[in-house]
Amino acid sequence: MESSPSGPRGESRRSFLKLAAAAAFPAIVPASALGRGGKVAPSNRVTLGVIGTGNQGMNDIESFLKDDRVQVVAVCDVNRESPGYWDGKVGGREPARRLVEKHYARHKPSGEYRGCDAYVDFREVLGRKDIDAVEIATPDHWHAIPVLEACLAGKDIYCQKPLSLTIAEGRAMSYAVNKHRVVFQTGSQQRSDPHFRRACELVRNGRIGDLKVVRVGLPGGRPDFGKTGDRKKPEPVPPGFEYDRWLGPAAGAPYAPARCHVNFRWIYDYSGGQVTDWGGHHPDCAQWGMGTELTGPVEIRDARAQFDPDPLWNTATAFSFEAVYEDGVRMIVSNENTMGVTFEGTKGTVYANRGKHTADPASILDSKIGPGEIHLYESDDHFRNFIDCVISRGPTAAPVEVAHRSITICHLGNIAMRLGRKSLKWDPRTEQIVGDDEASRMLGRPYRDGWKLPAV
Repeated sequence: MESSPSGPRGESRRSFLKLAAAAAFPAIVPASALGRGGKVAPSNRVTLGVIGTGNQGMNDIESFLKDDRVQVVAVCDVNRESPGYWDGKVGGREPARRLVEKHYARHKPSGEYRGCDAYVDFREVLGRKDIDAVEIATPDHWHAIPVLEACLAGKDIYCQKPLSLTIAEGRAMSYAVNKHRVVFQTGSQQRSDPHFRRACELVRNGRIGDLKVVRVGLPGGRPDFGKTGDRKKPEPVPPGFEYDRWLGPAAGAPYAPARCHVNFRWIYDYSGGQVTDWGGHHPDCAQWGMGTELTGPVEIRDARAQFDPDPLWNTATAFSFEAVYEDGVRMIVSNENTMGVTFEGTKGTVYANRGKHTADPASILDSKIGPGEIHLYESDDHFRNFIDCVISRGPTAAPVEVAHRSITICHLGNIAMRLGRKSLKWDPRTEQIVGDDEASRMLGRPYRDGWKLPAV
């Protein structure tokens, strides 16, 4: 721990927020309801701790800082400060602390602010009674344990995508969130993109006729995002980096810069490559348009992948698989497809990607969704939506069970490709692979000695 947690500041903001919801506050509480002069009083803000301040964590802090209903009071990372993140940028808990304190200092007459604590151990953040919610923006193999511990601590959670490293972890996370009734938002921000929502509404309301095929395009390769791809051999652990903590439940392995930070996603011990890195986005929106958010396919077939030889990175560089549903609809996930999601029906097609959606025939776009038709959850800001729901206690745009079902498709695709299976039968009701013991063993992962999922 870099600094001791400040003591509880009286009754938690959680109590106020629950009372607000019980008093029938609107889903979005206006600033005037909580403070003066259009500003939210500090004592009425949702207090937030951010666990994982490397890549997405730093970006997300900036997004939360734009919401004056939020007060970021703690940051946590096992790395003090180093390069090796997006485009070789610097990340870690100290840059995150500086980012937060610089932001709040601008609003102080003195121009100074010292109110954000920095931690190495996420459990110290969860132990603070004055924290209402946490973001978990750690590598994929470090999602499940903090999520379960946060549920036990009663914290609301914003967890970055992909939700889980394995199907078993995802199921445990969904169970814990629902048992402890915490608010949960997955960082699948395309759920707050009007283009994806509009495209999915058109499909769900039959504007392209009977849905037949959904083509999901993801990127391929293993880009060297961290600019560390030339450093794959073992090196001494740099000062300020708690590398053994970074490994956590994963298997022991020598430190190498190309193993950690942003490039972790190219190693199966910590992630699932492009298939899962983007699995919380386009396959998730495919499920949204298909109306299969709480179920999944019954078979994965025609799985094929290319694994370019590498001394460290081992995820697929090119891939394709089909997820076949009970009604015969096929979702084809491939890096060869057009990036985004294309829905093909008997009367036309609808395509969506970030920032746009199109249709063929184009006249489909003129269609109005009537009051008696399906209107999907509407959010135009993923971070504000989370805070709205922390206040209202309502469902978020990207709930945990929906995220679990979406990333399950990608985990199954990876299992089939890694084992070379042409067909993998799946029961979405029991969440079990049928008739393949070897594949079934890959639904979870063994944890390193001394690590286990907490009982919830």
